[in-house]
Amino acid sequence: MAPASKAEKKAAGDAAAWLFNVITSVGIIIVNKALMATYGFSFATTLTGLHFATTTLMTTVLWMLGYVQASHLPLSDLLKFVVFANFSIVGMNVSLMWNSVGFYQIAKLSMIPVSCLLEVVLDKIRYSRDTKLSIGVVLLGVGVCTVTDVSVNTRGFIAAFIAVWSTSMQQYYVHFLQRKYSLTSFNLLGHTAPAQAASLLLVGPFLDYWMTSKRVDKYDYNTASLMFIFLSCSIAVGTNLSQFICIGRFTAVSFQVLGHMKTILVLIMGFFFFGKEGLNLQVVFGMVIAVAGMIWYGNASSKPGGKERRSHTLPTNKTETP
Repeated sequence: MAPASKAEKKAAGDAAAWLFNVITSVGIIIVNKALMATYGFSFATTLTGLHFATTTLMTTVLWMLGYVQASHLPLSDLLKFVVFANFSIVGMNVSLMWNSVGFYQIAKLSMIPVSCLLEVVLDKIRYSRDTKLSIGVVLLGVGVCTVTDVSVNTRGFIAAFIAVWSTSMQQYYVHFLQRKYSLTSFNLLGHTAPAQAASLLLVGPFLDYWMTSKRVDKYDYNTASLMFIFLSCSIAVGTNLSQFICIGRFTAVSFQVLGHMKTILVLIMGFFFFGKEGLNLQVVFGMVIAVAGMIWYGNASSKPGGKERRSHTLPTNKTETP
């Protein structure tokens, strides 16, 4: 058997990265739903802070064992990233609280065109007609699947606006910083996770109390709930890492487009767990459209001219490793 070509190895690596992200993302959704619905742990922001604390522990251990090399990320870029990332987390939680589920889903879908706009303006990316149309088909399909009741108010719209733009900027920065400073996914996590953990664990309990009128220190912790918290934090390490790997290998737009496959999988798993009420003709029709759009996007964006960078070069600062 002939050895695999460079293109085949890249394709295998890309597929493995996507699979890793899909498995960990769907897994953490299921675990967190059980933690919150079954055990009443409704402190979402604090839980996210624990996720990043666990991720910090993992990257620290790997660095001490020599599996992660030293790297440099300027403080100004680190602070920008943490601000965008934390506004994304808080904005999404508040948006879900203040908006209907339908408008929340619309806001999530709008991240794709916003991410496209950022790439067009900041990276001088030019999309082909087929690539644009395929993105539209994905948006249509996922919208048919997930958007039901739609109601919005002023404060809910503001929260959604902040969530969409901060999330899009955070995902853009993952790709940008890895390219600019030649950082691996582990390197970038090693820089950003401690700052996110500290800031979210500091403000999380107060924000969660404001949103739920419950105090995290008064929660009735027991063996079962602690096991689910530990499981959630463990899976979150993989989720955080796989997100950085995927965006680093591709772009924020591709991550958003193909990432909606997770939405489809969650709906399908909901059908198996909760019965036929989770699935109907409209949902199935939307799934078919969305999957067709994702396949079209994959083909269109991989063709010559599907997604091109115009005459624009990114300044790079290659860091030396010991």
